[in-house]
Amino acid sequence: MSRAAGLLLVAAAAWPLTTLPVAAQWADGPSARYERCLAQVRDNPKDGLEGAQLWRIEGGGWAADHCIAIALYELKDFRGAAQRFEALVAAMADTPAAQRAGTLDQAGQAWLAADEPARAKLDFDGALALQANDPDLLIDRAEALAAQQQYAPAIKDLDRAIVLAPGRGDAFIYRGSAYRSLEQLDRALDDVEHGLKLQPASVLGLLERGNIRRLKGDAAGAREDWRRVAELAPDNRRGGGGEGQSRQPQYPRREA
Repeated sequence: MSRAAGLLLVAAAAWPLTTLPVAAQWADGPSARYERCLAQVRDNPKDGLEGAQLWRIEGGGWAADHCIAIALYELKDFRGAAQRFEALVAAMADTPAAQRAGTLDQAGQAWLAADEPARAKLDFDGALALQANDPDLLIDRAEALAAQQQYAPAIKDLDRAIVLAPGRGDAFIYRGSAYRSLEQLDRALDDVEHGLKLQPASVLGLLERGNIRRLKGDAAGAREDWRRVAELAPDNRRGGGGEGQSRQPQYPRREA
């Protein structure tokens, strides 16, 4: 799953149907226009953006603003999307904490896509202040930290995520990548191997294990892992996830 596709799925989860603003509650129900807006963005982001902007003018409120932000993300205007998400959170003071945290998470993901990890971390900090025990938020903040080469605090976030969700193979894989960056190869390999037991088809896990095996002198093992990466994700050797992998932090990549 690409991060953009994941963002669209998170969008629906972050906006419970019963909490859409009154201005967005059209005759066909509070969710129908929003769902149609997201569907149009998926099919044609440019048309979806125009439709969302028109809906905003017509009184679509926060739901329309949220759809606009998603459309901007799909159009790769990551900075514009991040700013729209942040502005939306500022207007959501009376909404449930989980909804605000989800929107801040989306802002952080957009800043990561814009290659602005420091700004992403600020949004993830805000989201975690609202939902301190959310493993997804911890994993996302770990990505922002790792992107700034702050591997030790990234590991601390991943430690917490693993305690909260010990079945999350991706968290083990990302922690293994951070350990590799700190040249702690045995710990890195242990984590990635455990992650692959939980998610055997994880492209990121196979890619990372190949990196570690190469660094440990196991060239044949590295080639085998990278061969599997090419089979599973021929157009994305940096990491589409295996089935069931819900997040896509980007720091594991193939070492030349």
